[in-house]
Amino acid sequence: MKAVLIDEFGAPEVMKVGEIDKPQPKADEVLVKVVATSVNRPDLVQRMGNYPAPAGDSEVLGLEVAGTITEIGSAVDNWKIGDRVMSLVGGGGYAEYAVAYANHLMPIPDSMSFEEAACVNESYITAFLNVFMLGGLQDGQTAILHGGGGGVNTAAIQLAKALTPNAKLIVTASPTKLERVKKLGVDLVIDYTENPDFTGIIKEYTNKKGVDLVLDHIGAKYLKANMNSLGYTGKLVVIGVMSGIKAELNLALMMVKRQQIIGSVLRSRPVAEKGDIVAEFTRRALPKFADRSIIPIIEKAFPLTEVVAAHQMMEADQHFGKIVLKIADS
Repeated sequence: MKAVLIDEFGAPEVMKVGEIDKPQPKADEVLVKVVATSVNRPDLVQRMGNYPAPAGDSEVLGLEVAGTITEIGSAVDNWKIGDRVMSLVGGGGYAEYAVAYANHLMPIPDSMSFEEAACVNESYITAFLNVFMLGGLQDGQTAILHGGGGGVNTAAIQLAKALTPNAKLIVTASPTKLERVKKLGVDLVIDYTENPDFTGIIKEYTNKKGVDLVLDHIGAKYLKANMNSLGYTGKLVVIGVMSGIKAELNLALMMVKRQQIIGSVLRSRPVAEKGDIVAEFTRRALPKFADRSIIPIIEKAFPLTEVVAAHQMMEADQHFGKIVLKIADS
């Protein structure tokens, strides 16, 4: 089968399309003929050699797939050949075929295209896990969502609008993305280039109460402002460390305000745990995609042969929402 191969770690140009053996599903897996996948920031980190695939997973890039089942493992009895499915994968999405655990599959609603379905698993499940399952966002609460315009950020906005329509959403974004973020219906957009310490703005907006939740992928640079922006019993969920891994923390303030800091990654979780997350997402969020309350935002869909350009677009931060790779005609 065709797949994106990497002979050495480095810039986007190290990727090329070549031929490798088609994977074989184990007893609890299925083989998916991939129609589309998407580019996620962890793919870039893995390409640079800093985010290896978990043991046993494919070393081919790609953390989610959308396509049709072509083979079924001997222990799988709830899916059939020909089913339209989307799934998290530990690796292998940038290829014509990929194996996926049966308990990580979701049915693609009839109303969704394969390209839209390719956007759901990594970004939307990450957002759902961290905003709702870990962050506990409820209607009427206030959240800061960093990284306006990125895949996880736009997913978090859309999920929050659909599942907690009365929650107040504050988003930090670059100047070029402010207007597009506003159009998603958020309550306050902050230009982080002008306001790297956004504490004062948050205190004024919340009448000194602070926010209930911060979803952050920046890390060290934002730790102080994030904690100062949280109210009593507020939660900071850290899903990335783009600005570094070390920063000072005022433990006394954290104790007095009974705040929580939660570190979270999705890829390395046990298979069964990811299955439970997928099941809860399927129950609570998937109906919103089926009725088109949530429509994945796609900046551009590239053919697999243009994977280098797709990575360059993400590295240059020129996208809003998701970047899709089309593997086959739907």
